[in-house]
Amino acid sequence: MEKGLISVDRWTEHSQAYFLTHLHSDHTQGLSSSWAKGPIFCSRLTAKLFPFKFPGFNLSLLRLLAVGTWHSISLVSPSSASSSTLQVMPIDAHHCPGAVMFLFRGEFGCLLYTGDFRWETTSKRAEIGRTMLLNALKDDVVDILYLDNTYCNPSYAFPSRAIIAQQVIDIIVSHPEHDIIIGIDSLGKEDLLLHISHELKIKIWVWPERLQTMHLLGFHDIFTTKTSLTRVRAVPRYSFSVETLEGLNTMHPTIGIMPSGLPWVVRPLENGDKLFGSLLTSRYNRSKWSGNGGNHTEKPNGNLGSVEKFHKYIYSVPYSDHSCFAEIEDFVKLVQPTNMKGIVSSSSCYVDPLYYFGRLCGAYQSAQNLPHNKRKERVERVLAVNNKTTFRCGASAKVERKRAMTVKVKSSGIHVSRMSALRRKKRGAKIEENDRPN
Repeated sequence: MEKGLISVDRWTEHSQAYFLTHLHSDHTQGLSSSWAKGPIFCSRLTAKLFPFKFPGFNLSLLRLLAVGTWHSISLVSPSSASSSTLQVMPIDAHHCPGAVMFLFRGEFGCLLYTGDFRWETTSKRAEIGRTMLLNALKDDVVDILYLDNTYCNPSYAFPSRAIIAQQVIDIIVSHPEHDIIIGIDSLGKEDLLLHISHELKIKIWVWPERLQTMHLLGFHDIFTTKTSLTRVRAVPRYSFSVETLEGLNTMHPTIGIMPSGLPWVVRPLENGDKLFGSLLTSRYNRSKWSGNGGNHTEKPNGNLGSVEKFHKYIYSVPYSDHSCFAEIEDFVKLVQPTNMKGIVSSSSCYVDPLYYFGRLCGAYQSAQNLPHNKRKERVERVLAVNNKTTFRCGASAKVERKRAMTVKVKSSGIHVSRMSALRRKKRGAKIEENDRPN
């Protein structure tokens, strides 16, 4: 795809059309209320949340895309001034409210950008998404899959969100005299909170801004800002810490629950006499410390399964809105792309998805099992895409550091700022890479 046509979750360079997968902050870096560069294509629910995220935003710039429907967008080639048509279909990403994948189709071939996604196979919603994707692809070959590789490592194996949600209920029920603190982001984990409310017949406390979001999502009678009405509180994840829980326990027995694919880890400070919490990126790299400063991890009794207690006040539950390793593998097997590129490179255990799943890609497979006409079609497609697209697989970090501060790639005109990458890495956020491997 020619440079300067479209950008996905990238807001610092000029394009004719911009696509937003969802409203998490690491996907909106560079987007502000004063945005005027061009139209933004997103899901209907994302558009509904937009004014709250960006007050004063010119809503006439939003273009609503119905999920599961093909949409045609007219573009003009910057080099030849000829017109072309881009087709795009949003598909439910099962990540957070409004989150979608984008399936692009045009003269350049077929590209699938997952954004952040959870590919569970155990729910009706997941089955609908699977059917939608397969119907959209039909006989098309996905030339490049831009994959959410947040947990693209075999160490990340966790159950479905439904199973973990029930384990959270078990934790709460086993602490009838305790206040409960749950760490969440400003968007996401709504299904978990709804499950808790429904099963325990209680309201959930949230902070005022989060209550506004809940109301925008249509939840009016479940959440409250009055602490006297409930013992279960959902708090901003950045405020969830051992220090906070220790302070709360001086006033009333309180436990914390951190729902995340990343473990909540308690590690000793240098002086060894205090503890602090941090989110690491690998379960097998975590430091295992108990609340008493020992060198082991407590496992709670009962039916809590994969729940782990890293501190006497903290439970870590692997409730994730990103796909685990096995789910990523299932997704790649289903799509069978010609090539793929990870969109996340900030994890300390980052591995290019081609390392694990390259054998599943058309560019790395023998075409001998395909009928002759299909083999020819696939070979021609691979050659055509590789001629149009500039990418290097397995480029070394040393070579990458020699590149300019902003890396520009010919195939889609979607860029990533190296300085932004460093800032995001410091925050542990995700980086949206488009037509460039890393």
